[in-house]
Amino acid sequence: MNIKLIQLQKLLSKLTLTSVCLIAFLATGCKKNEASQSNASSTPKVSIVAAENFYGSVAQQIAGNSATVTSILDNPNQDPHEFTSDAATAKSVADADIVIYSGIGYDDWMEKLLAAQSKAGRVVVRVGDLIGATNGDNPHIWYDPRTMPALAAKLAEILKQPDNLAAFQKEMIAVTTKIAEIKSAHEGTTVTATEPVFGWMANALGFKTINNGFQWAVMNDTEPSFSQTADFEKSLRDKTVKILFYNRQVTDPTTERMLKLAQESGVPVVGTTETQPPDAKDYVDWMLSELNATEAALTENH
Repeated sequence: MNIKLIQLQKLLSKLTLTSVCLIAFLATGCKKNEASQSNASSTPKVSIVAAENFYGSVAQQIAGNSATVTSILDNPNQDPHEFTSDAATAKSVADADIVIYSGIGYDDWMEKLLAAQSKAGRVVVRVGDLIGATNGDNPHIWYDPRTMPALAAKLAEILKQPDNLAAFQKEMIAVTTKIAEIKSAHEGTTVTATEPVFGWMANALGFKTINNGFQWAVMNDTEPSFSQTADFEKSLRDKTVKILFYNRQVTDPTTERMLKLAQESGVPVVGTTETQPPDAKDYVDWMLSELNATEAALTENH
């Protein structure tokens, strides 16, 4: 009996030692795991600043949770041509790891901020360069179907996010498909606009855009000539044009008069904007909304 008792005590001793070791191992493992999670959560995110919110929208889709994105121009009631930077804008740009802007004369204020404040390692993406656009071209390049895929690919390369790029490209198929459908049914349709905001997309749709001199005068904040205004009014009264693309974001008495004349003449009006509207989920959603409105206007004309 004494021998058996001694053996039992030894066995219990071993089991106790094993339990202690196991508890110690688990505790150490938990601490390591907690430390790992702490390190992961403390990893600083990439800071991206976009001059315009449509670039910010695409940047957020590509970056996912790896970055914080700040868009400077995001107010649908703000005239982008009248924007002036302030101290908060300057600080955002100064602290950014990646800066995105159009270039080609649209957002010169960003170039001035970049020139004034350098930062080691900062990456600057001038979107116009991605599609070969230059000063003198229509500056509203985000309506060009080539632009956002090019920007998304560039950001995916910088941020190493191929999966997010693939997801964005899949979403863009809806846009390119809708463009192809409208072009197939309505190529050669004559349209006009108060400004050349929708110009790149109108070209992609195969439309013939007239009254270009009037549009560029308004865009450059100059008064259209008498003949330009007269030709514009005639195209609306005669219904030579099948759609008026109206910049809802930048208006003046002259453009408002053209809007009223289009409505009186029965010319369908499609509203456009220079920033992504707050009710749009993302860039693709915004473009589809405007393409659907364009298709509906063309259907109204037939």
